[in-house]
Amino acid sequence: MSTAAARKVLAGLDGARDDLEDFYRDLHQHPELSHQETETAAKVAGRLRTAGYAVTTGVGGTGVVGVLENGDGPRVLLRADMDALPVREATGLDYASTVTVTDDSGESVPVMHACGHDVHVACLATAAALLAAAKDQWSGTLVALFQPAEEVGDGARGMLDDDLRKVVGPVEVAHAQHVLAIPAGSVGTRVGSVFAAANSMRVTVHGRGAHGSMPQAAIDPVVLAAMIVIRLQTIVSREIAPTEPAVLTVGSIRSGSKSNVIGDSAVIELNVRTYNDATREHVLDAIRRIVTAECAASDSPKEPGFELYDEFPPTVNDESSTDLLAAAFSDFFGDDAGELPLQSASEDFSDIPTALGIPYSYWGIGGADPDTYAAAERAGRVSSDIPVNHSPYFAPVLQPTLDVGTQALVVAALAHLGRSAGD
Repeated sequence: MSTAAARKVLAGLDGARDDLEDFYRDLHQHPELSHQETETAAKVAGRLRTAGYAVTTGVGGTGVVGVLENGDGPRVLLRADMDALPVREATGLDYASTVTVTDDSGESVPVMHACGHDVHVACLATAAALLAAAKDQWSGTLVALFQPAEEVGDGARGMLDDDLRKVVGPVEVAHAQHVLAIPAGSVGTRVGSVFAAANSMRVTVHGRGAHGSMPQAAIDPVVLAAMIVIRLQTIVSREIAPTEPAVLTVGSIRSGSKSNVIGDSAVIELNVRTYNDATREHVLDAIRRIVTAECAASDSPKEPGFELYDEFPPTVNDESSTDLLAAAFSDFFGDDAGELPLQSASEDFSDIPTALGIPYSYWGIGGADPDTYAAAERAGRVSSDIPVNHSPYFAPVLQPTLDVGTQALVVAALAHLGRSAGD
């Protein structure tokens, strides 16, 4: 890649910065839940059309794809996710979300861009416009893909099921990024495993209900669930090698309706994060084994039920593509580019390049105020003082976050599409 070409394309960022920041604030203030991203999609589609892209909307529900052909060369796909979370914002920002909507289950829920997808959308829309305005600096085809429903893990598959391959054409490489709770201004790449696979499981165990004063007549599902939760902690600590990362979290237990009533069932919801299929299968099999054994120990009258949902694939960066990006980021960002630590969060982006049979690389950008982060790091309080993704206090600083997110996408695209003057 020609760093000079990237700087020429990004020279337009000075004039686009106010619009970039305004667009981000608008997205942040008007978040939409998974599969409900209609307004966000319409705003993105309008910007792509204005920039000269051929636009396809409604892919996988609300997905948007813009294609800009610019002579011979590779077809490069850049992706941003659009959905927000059912979280009540507590940032205190003057552009904080106050949105409340009805979710798919009919419940009224608050909505917030607590994971930074508004950053992703604003940066990709701006990068796409800057590249379109400087077509003399590159050759090939750029595909800008805006994906719905990443948070529930089926948005990428939904677009693929809706003939995404035909919409994007024969793409040769795919890239995406995520804003994280690391210092703003930084860019991090990593070869190999970078984000974990995730599997959520709903476990239903059965007991026998009775009056709270007569426990001898009951098989108490609350006690059964408690024993299961305690025993589940031994899977990672005693069955998985210390050198193999894995996380098992019980996020919810529900049983009964009154203090003096023993119910007849309990529902346990848990989440598993792993980095390879062998570890994933071991953990899931161990959960089933422990639950079944504890039910037998409690003389449960029915077999337990197991339901897998919200499944995310592992994100494993291609070596050659990632090495190429790491070199390009180093040339452009200097010391602000480095290696991204292994992340235990999950993403469904890799479903797209995997289905298309192409290499991909996924990187992280910082969103935390650098001074605040440095102070927290000196005090050993990063985990408590720096709000992470999905927190109601998660609020990336506008700059340099938005500039770097836009720059990284342009640099990544030009690592494949860029050409020196006179080529």
